[in-house]
Amino acid sequence: MRKIIFAINITTDGYCSHMDMIADDELHKYFTDLLRNGSLMLYGRVTYQLMVPFWPEVARNRSMSEVSNEFADVFTSLEKILFSTTLKHIDETNTRLVQGNIKEEVLRLKQEPGKDILVGSLSIASQLSEYGLIDEYRFVVHPVLAGKGPRLFDTVKLQETLRLEFLGSKTFQSGSIALHYKKHT
Repeated sequence: MRKIIFAINITTDGYCSHMDMIADDELHKYFTDLLRNGSLMLYGRVTYQLMVPFWPEVARNRSMSEVSNEFADVFTSLEKILFSTTLKHIDETNTRLVQGNIKEEVLRLKQEPGKDILVGSLSIASQLSEYGLIDEYRFVVHPVLAGKGPRLFDTVKLQETLRLEFLGSKTFQSGSIALHYKKHT
C-alpha cells in the first residue's frame, strides 16, 4: 500500500506562508529528493495556484539555480490531483480535477500501485489528518517569526490528538530544521 506523506515549510511560530521561508538550494534539494520518492501530489486550490504555473514556467525557462531548476523538473513531471469545489477545469496536462469526496478518493489512491502520495496543501493535509490517512509528516521549521499567515488546522479542527513517532531530523546551513515523523501505531 502506498504511503501518504505531508511535507510543509513552517515558521518557528507555526505559520506556513511561502513568503517567509528561506528558499535556498539546500532546501530545494531536500524537497527534490522527497518528490523523487513520490508519483502523485495532492493539492487544494490555493496551494496549487501558488505552485502552478510558477514551477512549470521555471522548468521551461530554466530561470533559477541548477538545484531549483531540478526541483521544477521533478515537480512538473509528477501527476497531480487538485481537490476543488470552485474550479471547473484545469489546463495542466498532468493534473486531474476532483470535486468528489476526498476521503474516498484518497483511500482508493492508496490501494493503487505506485510510489508515495505527497500532500502539499494545508487544507488537504488537515482533512486527511482528521481521517487518519497521513502516514508521515515532514515539517521544515525555518528560523523565522512571521506573526501571520495560514496554519495547519485553520479550516479543520482535529477531534482527537494525533501522536507522532520521531523518525529523524536534518539541520540546514540556514538554520532550518527538517523534522520527520510517522503516525503513531
